Parts: sequence; C-alpha cells; structure tokens
Amino acid sequence: MATARTTDTSPSISDELARRLVDEQFPQWAGLPLKLVDPAGSDHVIYRLGEELSVRLPRHPGAIRQARKEAEWLPRLAPRLPLAVPAPVAVGEPGCGYPWQWAVNRWLEGEVATVEALSGSSAAAVQLAEFLTALRRCASEDVSPGNLDDALMARPLADRDRATRAAIARVDGAFDGAALTELWDAALNAPGWDGAPVWVHGDLHTGNLLTVDGRLSAVIDFGELGIGDPACDLTIAFTLMSAGSRAAFRAALGVDEATWTRGRGWALATGLNAYTFYAAANLRVAAQTTRQITEALIG
Repeated sequence: MATARTTDTSPSISDELARRLVDEQFPQWAGLPLKLVDPAGSDHVIYRLGEELSVRLPRHPGAIRQARKEAEWLPRLAPRLPLAVPAPVAVGEPGCGYPWQWAVNRWLEGEVATVEALSGSSAAAVQLAEFLTALRRCASEDVSPGNLDDALMARPLADRDRATRAAIARVDGAFDGAALTELWDAALNAPGWDGAPVWVHGDLHTGNLLTVDGRLSAVIDFGELGIGDPACDLTIAFTLMSAGSRAAFRAALGVDEATWTRGRGWALATGLNAYTFYAAANLRVAAQTTRQITEALIG
C-alpha cells in the first residue's frame, strides 16, 4: 500500500474538466460517453470512456509519474505475465487548468478482489505467486539499478523506520505495541535482499487485484513499479490471505525466512500507515488495516 499523501495541492477534478481534456487532446474519442467510476482509488479519479477505455487523472503530486511509467514499461512486461495488467493507449498532457499528465488505458473488466471471496483460496494464492515469479523474471540487464532513473528505484524498508515507530506509538492500546515493535525490529534486522535486481509491483494489496467469475484476472495500479526488494510484494499475503492460503503462496513462491520476515515488516509498515491516516474516518479502511496488521503479527 502506497504511503499516504496530503492533498493540499490537489487540483479540482470535475466531469466537465475530464470531458474537455479528452475532447481537446483526443478528438477521435470526443463522441464517446464519459462516466465517473465510483468509488475510485485514492490516487486517481477514474472515468470509463465508452466501452473499451478508461481515463485516469492523478489526484495529487505523488501519483503524477504513473501515466508515463506505465506507458513505458507495462507493454514490455505484459506479454510475460500470467495475469492481465493495464494496457496504456495514450498519455494526456496538462491542459484546461489541470497541471499534470494523465492516462488513457484499455478498460479492464472485473470486480475488486475481496477477503471474503478469496482469503481461503489456495488457487488464488498460487496464481499470485506465479504472477510475482514471472514479474521477477522480467528483470534483465536493461533494467538494472545502474541505468534506471530514481522513479524506478523502490524504497528500502528502512526508509519507513521513523514513521513506523511513530505509528506504533500512536496505536499502542488499539494494538499490542510491544509485539508491533518486536516484529518491526525483526524485519529491519533480517538479512537484506542480495539476489539479482528484480521488478516489484510495490503496492500489491486487494484493491489492486481484479476478479472475473470469482477468479483472479488482473493486477492493476503500477504506480510504485520499480526495482528493489521483492519482500515488499509479500504484503498481499497479509492483506488478502488466511493462514492456509498464505502457506500455499509462500511454498509456491519459495520464500526464505529472511525475505518472509521483511515481508511481514512491509505489511506492518503499510498497514500502520493507512490505519493512522484513514481509519478514524473510514470504517472500511479501519477493518482492512486492522486485519493486515493482525495477520502480519501472526506471520
């Protein structure tokens, strides 16, 4: 789960603005209906454009590189991945008072994955393991740290230390602060990733998975795509899965103890981040992040 960001500098996004941007920059789609997708994500306002396209307008500065990043890298990665990913069609430019680049993608059918539907599914867990295995195998000499810009260098877990310890202090009482600290210390002290550079999704949680007919169909929102420690993508084991399906996921992925411990740390850090920023005002987020933190403690 991406780090929560303030929205003080966010532009006002309306149906009229989205319509003008599409019509002025892509007149070939001017006749297509534009319908707001609700609820949208925290990073983008999303519209369905006709039957086959979507329009994604970043809400805040933290999301403004996603359109260009996905347009550059997803077409290269998609043919080698076993689940569908967004298919970029065009990148829009600032205009009509809107300050940032924005994206037009192919519309992906499906429902957002839920814990209720998939937490006990070992089949879904193995599907995700196969997806992550394939994603990691996509890394090659042309995507090594030496020739990637900073936007594609995933942040290390240690960068979250100060914020995570502050969050632990804030939630002590609602959760077992001593247990949270013990897990966090273990994650930071676990041996680091010493393998070859690998691609990571970087924000793999239930909201970024789609299902069709009860089966996983797509992985979306690659705004945090980068090269880094694959432990960050283990967060999905604690946001979606139960103990049984998590064991199937770990076995299929072949995760060693150090990586698994760092993965628990990622789940803890991102869960605490979302809980402290959003839970007080959103019961759904409170329930999701409480589960994530609790499952990370269980392991």
